[in-house]
Amino acid sequence: QVRLVESGGGLVQAGGSLRLSCAASGSIDTVNAMYWYRQAPGKQRNLVAGITSGDTTTYADSVKGRFTISRDNAKNTVYLQMNSLKPEDTAVYYCNAIVRVAGRPFPNNYWGRGTQVTVSS
Repeated sequence: QVRLVESGGGLVQAGGSLRLSCAASGSIDTVNAMYWYRQAPGKQRNLVAGITSGDTTTYADSVKGRFTISRDNAKNTVYLQMNSLKPEDTAVYYCNAIVRVAGRPFPNNYWGRGTQVTVSS
């Protein structure tokens, strides 16, 4: 009923930038908080950044000052601007959103399929 589709990943040299997007679609009533997670090979999935419906943001310490999360509520889309990228930022980046489906009383947690970000040294 709800689909999250990420885009914007790719290969970039260290010090470069990428902008990820994640669009939510389907029978959406409201989109609450939206998040970006990442998972490197052999490691657990970790929170990178989050943003509430009121635009309160949170960041992992490792990306503070380099990454910026934002959202367009009219488009049900969240963005992650990634600057000064480092090889250790290499991972699959996943979008996560808390969404209330139309006609349902409570929100549910949804995930995208991920987009690969590779930073070469």
